[in-house]
Amino acid sequence: MLAIELISEYIVPLKTSDSALTALSLMEEFKVKHLPIVNETLFLGMISEEDIFAYNQFEEAVGAHPLRNTQLSVNENQHIYDVLTAFYKDKLSLLPVVDEKNKYIGSIHTWVLVNRLAEITGVINPGGIIVLEMNIHDYSLSQIAQIVESNNSRLINLYSRTYPDSTKMEVTLKLNTLDIEAVLQTFNRYNYQIRASYSQEKLNASLKDNYDSLMNYLNI
Repeated sequence: MLAIELISEYIVPLKTSDSALTALSLMEEFKVKHLPIVNETLFLGMISEEDIFAYNQFEEAVGAHPLRNTQLSVNENQHIYDVLTAFYKDKLSLLPVVDEKNKYIGSIHTWVLVNRLAEITGVINPGGIIVLEMNIHDYSLSQIAQIVESNNSRLINLYSRTYPDSTKMEVTLKLNTLDIEAVLQTFNRYNYQIRASYSQEKLNASLKDNYDSLMNYLNI
């Protein structure tokens, strides 16, 4: 999934002639703390709510404000992982998308990003969840997939994380079935350490409720 596929159509960029008050009003409307500034179609940078209050010239055009965030954007063809990295690294509420000539194309809102991540991870689809812990050098995707598939199940999603200053890693599996008892038993036979498992339908409903709550929060 590319950055251009994540653009929120309703986000309107600021013109250089727009006042800081206008910027604050739009930020409140879009539920963001940043907005891009464009000159015609050229992306100039982003201005934040914090920048506006620090400069303290609310009637002045944003084009006259100092811009610290002139490089905060992604190319239209960058992957969603690059988008995630930018959001995480720079603590953004919105991320501009530009082309090779730095022409502004649109912006990605956190709401759309979370929505797409929910689709990618399969979090809103019914299915059991298994969390494994293992040494990094013992990790084998092919063996994990074989164990799951040998029990007539399929992997919807798999993601992993490592621990700082540790040889351990955590692997989370999302399966296509709620009945994961046979899969758990096979992992036990292969001496995998199972940190947690979630197979009850009510737990999947809880995950969906948590996702819906997050969506409602982002829409506040």
